[in-house]
Amino acid sequence: MHIESGVGLRTYNTFGLPAVAHTLVRIESDADVRGVLDHPTLGPAPKFVLGGGSNIILTRDMPQVVLKVEVKGLRLVEERADAWIVEAGAGESWHDVVMWTLAQGYPGLENLALIPGTVGASPVQNIGAYGVELQDRFESLDAVDLRTGVTSTLNTRQCEFGYRDSVFKQSLAGRVVITRVRLRMPRPWRPVLGYLELERKLAELRLTEPQAQPSAQQITDWVIAIRRAKLPDPARIGNAGSFFKNPVVTPEQCRDIIGRDPEIVHYPMPDGSVKLAAGWMIDACGWKGKTVGQAGVYEKQALVLVNRGEAIGSEVMTLARAIQESVYGRFGIRLETEPVIV
Repeated sequence: MHIESGVGLRTYNTFGLPAVAHTLVRIESDADVRGVLDHPTLGPAPKFVLGGGSNIILTRDMPQVVLKVEVKGLRLVEERADAWIVEAGAGESWHDVVMWTLAQGYPGLENLALIPGTVGASPVQNIGAYGVELQDRFESLDAVDLRTGVTSTLNTRQCEFGYRDSVFKQSLAGRVVITRVRLRMPRPWRPVLGYLELERKLAELRLTEPQAQPSAQQITDWVIAIRRAKLPDPARIGNAGSFFKNPVVTPEQCRDIIGRDPEIVHYPMPDGSVKLAAGWMIDACGWKGKTVGQAGVYEKQALVLVNRGEAIGSEVMTLARAIQESVYGRFGIRLETEPVIV
């Protein structure tokens, strides 16, 4: 357990926002969490769990004890007839895990390539992209209770996954530290190609190879290329990925909006609801490329807010609220933010 004081957090959040943690503890094991709880000063203090910082907006300094999760480790836990089960430490880079599983011959995470952040954050947000969500590849996880220090294993049902949601953003928010996640890669592997961009890539492939079935590595390469073409690299331009959730509406609401905006991008969902493209709505309201202070809307994808240089959290939130009001005024839809606002 490593305890540090007065730690600047600009490099610990992908938006590059300035904030200071009065106390930061590096967590490398379940025992480190229990060590914090047993500490005479740190134990009673409020806690904040920090992973890769890819899904937070810091608007102030952090008086809480910041638990920086750095649990490492990657291994095949079990090889079953229907799946490979892989365990990853919560501090591992999500994209590194995707690439490791492919290299080991355990496909299934390819649609989730290049998503920033750590493994421990993936179930909190129920990350998803191009037709696959974390819950589709989830087996179980270990989490340490921040009151008792007891480690528990939670399954899919207990995690209560929803669209960019889970029990860790609801009843367990701030109450546990996720230390390990186990992922299930189904056997036999089948490609997931339902999204328009992937269907286009498949069509291009079959122009030259009519009967071709893409490999997991090809899909990985496609997803990486698509994401790099429209999303900024946090190492170069500070951002937190998609800033707003794609709203889900009833078919009646969708028909009403289509009546006014026939070109709105929308996706029918298995349960009969309809997902609307928040980025399209933001773009339609004229926000793409606009700036408030040092916070701006990315020129290539209106769903992403970016740091133009020395942005502070209040500027980001001023821009976000202005976008929300604009979209609500035109479409009657209140956009929800994806990142955690601190």
